[in-house]
Amino acid sequence: MSTTKGKSFWQRPEGVTGAIFLAGLAIGGAFIVTTFGAAIAAALTTTIGIAVALMVLAAIVYMVLDSRMRNLVWYMYKSVMRWVTGLFVQIDPIGILKSYIDDLKDNLRKMNKQVSKLRGQMHKLRELIVNNKKQIESDLTLASKAKAKNKQAMMILKSRKAGRLKESNMRLEDLYRKMEVLYRVLTKMYENSEILMEDVQDQVMVKEQERKAIRASHSAMKSAMSVISGDPDKRAMFDAAMENIADDVANKVGEMERFMDMSSNFMNSVDLQNGVFEEEGLKMLEKWEKEGVSLILGEEKDTLVLQANDESNVLDLDQPVRIPQREERGNNQYDSFFD
Repeated sequence: MSTTKGKSFWQRPEGVTGAIFLAGLAIGGAFIVTTFGAAIAAALTTTIGIAVALMVLAAIVYMVLDSRMRNLVWYMYKSVMRWVTGLFVQIDPIGILKSYIDDLKDNLRKMNKQVSKLRGQMHKLRELIVNNKKQIESDLTLASKAKAKNKQAMMILKSRKAGRLKESNMRLEDLYRKMEVLYRVLTKMYENSEILMEDVQDQVMVKEQERKAIRASHSAMKSAMSVISGDPDKRAMFDAAMENIADDVANKVGEMERFMDMSSNFMNSVDLQNGVFEEEGLKMLEKWEKEGVSLILGEEKDTLVLQANDESNVLDLDQPVRIPQREERGNNQYDSFFD
């Protein structure tokens, strides 16, 4: 079982507990030396005190020089800190993944509502653009007739009205393209998040049973003996792989929620009834387009943006979101974490 490089012990919650514990030991040791320094110095002048001091020193030197003992002490220290931390914080990766599954289900419901709301806005916007085009043609026709009849005031009025509508349509068409980017990204993100949730559910169901089997066959004592002999600790490797999955899912859920917030703010800034929108909403979307690769979309992000700006690639707003079946998309995306 190969493990992906993940967080070190000190970067995890139990590492924080371990650091606090070491700091407490240091402070406690300094307090004892300061308070009872004279008594300790007196004890060291006796035969028993010297013998105890030499035994402690020998144990420290042995632990420092012997790699197996050093590994055993480190393993025991990490195990104790993990147990203590688990009393107050959820650090079990499977438990964490179960909570992420609930978050994904909730986010998918919200995203589905956003997709429906955006689809409705785009239908209204497209209808507004079409109606403006018809009005432009009507005004230009009336302006032409007014010119032919030498009605200068009417010609100017209709020409200016057509010009304003044409300028407004240019802005609305630009807004529609941005909405199309948002719609394509939201639907693809919804599709990929459905797959993500299914993959995580499968991993939790399978790996929860697998972990029970590993823990039954590799007790804490056996793991400690493996560490002493220099063999890999299968329990630790399994937990590390699950933690890497939990970290990956956490990042993807975070990206999903940030994009949903951004898209919600963008849609709320649009007032289709009056044909206006805030530039800040467009800037937020443009900033997202220029950012790095998406964890959920991968390289599809750039493709989606290009498709939205390609006039020949017409978007079908009535097409439902399609979720690829497992046989179409291959194996679980997290199987490689345990290879």
